[in-house]
This record gives sequence, C-alpha cells and structure tokens, in this order.
Amino acid sequence: MGDPLDKARVPQATVPRLARYLRVLHRLERDGVAKVSSQELAEKLDANAAQIRKDFSYFGEFGVRGVGYEVSFLIAELSRCLGLDHQWNVVICGAGKLGQALARYRGFREEGYELVGVFDSSSHVVGTPIDELSVRPEKELAQFIRENSVHIAVITVPAEAAQGVAEKVIEAGVRGILNFAPVKLAPVDGVFVRQVDLSTELMVVSFYLAQDRD
Repeated sequence: MGDPLDKARVPQATVPRLARYLRVLHRLERDGVAKVSSQELAEKLDANAAQIRKDFSYFGEFGVRGVGYEVSFLIAELSRCLGLDHQWNVVICGAGKLGQALARYRGFREEGYELVGVFDSSSHVVGTPIDELSVRPEKELAQFIRENSVHIAVITVPAEAAQGVAEKVIEAGVRGILNFAPVKLAPVDGVFVRQVDLSTELMVVSFYLAQDRD
C-alpha cells in the first residue's frame, strides 16, 4: 500500500460506501473484534459481500482469501483512502439554524476535520458564540481562509447567495465545497463540490411513503 491512487478509476458511488464500512469497522474495533470477513461486513450493512470486495479492490489487497481482514489494518487503510490521515480545516459559511447545528456537530474533530471558523453577513448573527467559536463577519472570510489554510467550505446560505459565496471561497484557495444551499453551483476546474439537497431527499422519502399509503 501507499502507492499513488488513481481517483479517476474509482466510481463516485464507491466513496460513500467506504465511509459506511469504516463506521462499522470502528464499532467492531470497540467491541474487541480483530478480524472480519466481507460476508460478515455485508450482513452488518445489509449489503453485498461481492460489492464490498470490489470496492476494496480499487485501493489494493486488504485481506487474504479465506482468512478475512484485520480490522485495525482495514481501518487504517480506509482512513488513508478517505483522506482521514490528514487534518482538514473547515469553515461554515452561513450561521443560520442549519449552519449553527452543523457547527455543533461533534463528529468533525473525531474524524479529522477541524472547524476553524463560522461566518455570516448578518450583523444580528455576527458575534454569536458557538461552542469554542464565535461567528465572524463575512467580509473577513477570504483573508481568514488564506491565513488559516482552509481546505473545505460548508455553504449553508440562502440559494441566491450561494454562488457568490462559492466564488469568494474558491478565489481564496478552498478546493472542496459541501453545498447545502438548494442551488447548483457553477463547476470550477480543480474544485470538488458535493451537493447536499435536503428537500430532494425528503421528497424521496415522501415518495416511498406515498407508495405504501396507496
């Protein structure tokens, strides 16, 4: 292991599955489990063992056929593949209810993400304490990103403001965006944007509920 990874050959759908595998492996480790097979992982995830093995194959040989996987080794390798062996500095742009809720999420630091700043354009929100941080004015955002080596921006502003905020953080050096605003951002070479569309996800849920009702 340790060879450069060709991310272009890894299907995008594989990455969120790796995150799910890693969460289960952490639980197994806490329970004192030393080895696990792909079939055992599949049963815990309600997934397909062949799919798990295929997902792992994009990153190298993690186990031995008939023996299974060393849980601690697999955790270390999947963490490396997901970039969790590196600390990523994160800012949240938009300190409304959603932004503040995300800012209080305890999992950031546990998984290698350091929330270093929360920003908003409203004078009514600026200065609001959120745990160890205080909401900063948006006018300081670009300089803050440059001075604090920020890698990821989480955008939780209204739809009409999202593109402008995205352009500002990208110009300042951010190369990864998690966008909660209900609008598609213009693509930029070298910048990865992940859209989290809560309203669409709710519609998916209501669709299936409606089928059951009918």
